[in-house]
Formats: sequence, C-alpha cells, structure tokens
Amino acid sequence: MFADFFHFKSRRNSPDYPDPIITAAVVRPPEPRNPRVEKIILLCWGLIAVKHIAVIWAVAHYAVPFHQLWINAPTFLLGLLATLVYYGDE
Repeated sequence: MFADFFHFKSRRNSPDYPDPIITAAVVRPPEPRNPRVEKIILLCWGLIAVKHIAVIWAVAHYAVPFHQLWINAPTFLLGLLATLVYYGDE
C-alpha cells in the first residue's frame, strides 16, 4: 500500500496516463417527476399506515413481550428515507 503511495507522490506525467485536467462538463436539466412513481409512493405510505394500525392492534390484543415501535419505527424510517431520496434529488 505504501509503495504505491510513494510512487504516486513522485510520479510525473507520463504518456501512459491521461491528462487529469477536466476540459469540459456537461450539465443536463433535471428530469421531471414521474406521476406514476409518486402514486406508488403514496400507495406505499398508505400500506405503511395500515401496517402500523395492524401492529398496534395486534400488540394491544395479544400479550407480546415487545413494544410496537420495534416493528413500526424501522418501517417508518425506511419509508421516510426512500421518500427523501426520491424528493431530495432537486
């Protein structure tokens, strides 16, 4: 590992390596939101809400040795993360 590092520090531009200077950058306009994906996200949030209600009912109705948030919190956080990744792209 260190041998490669020392060669990197002392290496000069050689014909084997391309020139590292960027000469041009292409910027594309952002793609418009897809209404179908937004409907799927809304449907998934509805399913998450139904699951939360079912888990709350099941934990209250049956004697289980854990709190409902052990199931509901990760589901909510992963749904929130996926939603933020989609909408945070602006």
